[in-house]
Amino acid sequence: MSPAAVITPSIIHEEEEFSKRVCVMDASGRLGSSLVESLLQRNYIVHAAVSTYGNLQPLKGLANCLNNKNLKIFEKDPFDYESITNALKDCSALFYTFETPQDQPIFDEFMAEIDVRAAHNVLEACAQTDTMEKVIFTSSITAVIWKEDHKSSTADELSERNWSDVSFCKKFKLWHGLSKTLAEKTAWALAMDRGVNMVSINAGLLVGPEISMKASYLKGAAEMYEDGVLVTVDLKFLVDAHICVFEDISSYGRYLCFNHVVNRPDDAVEFAKMLTPATLSAATSYEDLGIFEQRIGNKKLNKLMVDYKN
Repeated sequence: MSPAAVITPSIIHEEEEFSKRVCVMDASGRLGSSLVESLLQRNYIVHAAVSTYGNLQPLKGLANCLNNKNLKIFEKDPFDYESITNALKDCSALFYTFETPQDQPIFDEFMAEIDVRAAHNVLEACAQTDTMEKVIFTSSITAVIWKEDHKSSTADELSERNWSDVSFCKKFKLWHGLSKTLAEKTAWALAMDRGVNMVSINAGLLVGPEISMKASYLKGAAEMYEDGVLVTVDLKFLVDAHICVFEDISSYGRYLCFNHVVNRPDDAVEFAKMLTPATLSAATSYEDLGIFEQRIGNKKLNKLMVDYKN
């Protein structure tokens, strides 16, 4: 073997370190900070990119991890390309989720532009990162469900093949759906053009103590319920799904991610209690609510996760 072909222990160690070094962006939010914690528990070296864009407490969710030697903190501005590339340096994977700035918590028609520009900058930076092997892009079910004939009772079950209609979202001011559809399409276009290996997680509404009726996702919730596409996801299930599509080399394309469907009156009552616990009257009647057939499926993700665990 010629000297040039010798693989030294230092080279092997360097390659192993790159494969175990990942970036979470934005690590400031609930999903991002939980991903950081889970990845550290799996002995990954984690670059936690926290947003400086309108976020007053970017490290609040990472309080339990700050003393971990495998955690590296980076400040990231979605409009500062250099800050993004610094966070990605030497990483083999990126977990990307767009967190709404604290000074503008509600999606509106202008938020879509911010979401799209951020996705564009991040995917472009990934393409320029030599060590990058995989991008896990967090999108939303709202990028799947909205279209002109969404009320059709004869429509096929919605799956990863479906996209929300941009014109429909604009017409009915479904800004969350508009934002997530445009941002995800931008990311996919760049990934395919630049040869970036990307997988997307289209998540249902993330439930928990912070959720309320003000969540932008819930614009059109009554229509979602009647259409059988009002779906939610628990934080643990969402984190597990991200880790699964990252570590499973067979993962590809889009994955719809949810573990509960709200399509029955009793489900609606529990859902309403969670959203408005202090104002929901015990006398409120839900007798007029019907039972609606589930019209969205996540078989692709469930199969991947079952096969992965086995």
